[in-house]
Amino acid sequence: MTATARFTGDAHPYAGGDPYADYRTADFPFTHLVDLADRRLGAGVIAANDEFFAERENLLKPGPAEFDPEHFGHKGKIMDGWETRRRRGVGAAQPHPTDEDHDWALVRLGAPGVVRGIVVDTAHFRGNYPQAVSVEAVSVPGSPSPEELLAPDVKWTTLVPRTAVGGHAANGFAIDVEQRFTHLRVNQHPDGGIARLRVHGEVAPDPAWLAALSVFDLAALENGGQVEDASDRFYSPASNTILPGRSRQMDDGWETRRRRDKGNDWIRYRLPGQSEIRAVEIDTAYLKGNSAGWASLSVRDGGSGDGDGGEWTEILPRTRLQPDTNHRFVLPEAVRATHVRIDIFPDGGISRLRLFGSLTAEGATRLAARHRELGG
Repeated sequence: MTATARFTGDAHPYAGGDPYADYRTADFPFTHLVDLADRRLGAGVIAANDEFFAERENLLKPGPAEFDPEHFGHKGKIMDGWETRRRRGVGAAQPHPTDEDHDWALVRLGAPGVVRGIVVDTAHFRGNYPQAVSVEAVSVPGSPSPEELLAPDVKWTTLVPRTAVGGHAANGFAIDVEQRFTHLRVNQHPDGGIARLRVHGEVAPDPAWLAALSVFDLAALENGGQVEDASDRFYSPASNTILPGRSRQMDDGWETRRRRDKGNDWIRYRLPGQSEIRAVEIDTAYLKGNSAGWASLSVRDGGSGDGDGGEWTEILPRTRLQPDTNHRFVLPEAVRATHVRIDIFPDGGISRLRLFGSLTAEGATRLAARHRELGG
């Protein structure tokens, strides 16, 4: 584990104006990866030892934390994050907490996977953030209860050792642990508040589950599909196109800036393994005056997707798209692929891409081998 950016100490007290004007942050090398703790994938904060000032569920809320300097309740200042009460010692002679005292929250990842980076965001917690944080992870099958996760025989792996953090800052940690995890335990030492938690990584699906499904969405994040690259991420991330469910508003899809040249925009996807695609959905929900005008779909079998492993083959020719519409295409025959590319013309956006099919025998074998390598 290597900290890619370090912030320590208090931020200045809020002095009015834009509360993010003095926010401390950095460019982290892993934030382009999917957030495994995204609520839209089914993540949740299933337990915490204390949430006196602010609820644990705030940790996984989408978007940046908000701050209202005049928002107070019966227990004090209401914060958009998870905040615990101040810890105390055992008595007047020992008023301070011990070095071992700390608060914790259990997080169920929305999609099990390999964690590549974590952001512990203390936005607006300027003098009431934790002195240090640590993060542990575990892989437990099924839907374990908090009591089962906290049982003495459950072995947790440290992703972030106890590390000092700063207030009103995005504290980033690059992770180098090649294992598949299902749950995290986030610890704050000794107490305080954290606004948001982001857990960036790669989904590692359960091969047995995909085999039971037989035909499923090969591009979906929860099934191991991922965005390898995209021509433009100006308004929203390309990974939105493979989130669960239909888009609920315009920024829940992928929208590019307006082109002023004769080119076009595109997204390149990697499937969970070699697959056979039988049907396609291209959805432009909530994209009305800014949907893509046309789209085409190409595939390749093998290689990295960016030039190695053979030529791209077009399986859906350039086709007119309608605004705010789900378009369905049944392919004449199953198409074998490991990578898929959608090209939109000339710009605009789509909200979702669905690729229905199944893994080939080779794809299923390789996925199962990878699952074993990650400890699944």
